[in-house]
Amino acid sequence: MFKILLIEDDRTLFQEMNERLSSWSYEVHGVSDFGNVMQDFSTIHPDLVIIDIQLPKFDGFHWCRMIRSHSNVPIIFLSSRDHPTDMVMSMQLGADDFVQKPFHFDVLIAKIQATLRRVYNYNTEKNELKTWCGATIDYEKNTVSNPQGMIELTKNEIFILKQLIEHKNNIVGRESLIESLWNDKRFVSDNTLTVNVNRLRKRLEEIGLGKYIETKVGQGYIALEEGSI
Repeated sequence: MFKILLIEDDRTLFQEMNERLSSWSYEVHGVSDFGNVMQDFSTIHPDLVIIDIQLPKFDGFHWCRMIRSHSNVPIIFLSSRDHPTDMVMSMQLGADDFVQKPFHFDVLIAKIQATLRRVYNYNTEKNELKTWCGATIDYEKNTVSNPQGMIELTKNEIFILKQLIEHKNNIVGRESLIESLWNDKRFVSDNTLTVNVNRLRKRLEEIGLGKYIETKVGQGYIALEEGSI
């Protein structure tokens, strides 16, 4: 049974989500103190975190930063605000997905299932160390390292990188990446993929590899080999 930490201060919505998620055999936990969410996080050790953006004391972005400083647990944001920047900020902070309120519960379940399947089924696969452009990629630890340093990627970032490297020097279409990541493109904004790829490229730039991921406008993305630039 997967444990979900639901950081939502609307008690009516929390109760409804708790009942619906429990009916899908998820173990749902709430927050006892919105001023100290990390205490509940550390005690519960959730498999997935769902965070509302508008919260008392500190907003969801604050708690996402705090969680990401300790863990790569998958995070899904909720927001009732109609601001595209909310989704962009969420992804830049390392969230795995974003759900706009009001939402149909089937959409939320689909996103939860896709996220858990991607993260935990992927982790059970045998993943050998791979090399690319002089860097070593550890798919189990979500790290990329070379003489310039080592970076740790989120689950989405390492998954995107893996898909691109497996087809290096060939364009991987946007729709193909979306379906691989989220299983059903009907529930995913095209901008969600753009933000994730841009974040991946920015992280790779820290160790001099950002230039090896190229955008092919109107088509998708391509991972180049060293020496091809």
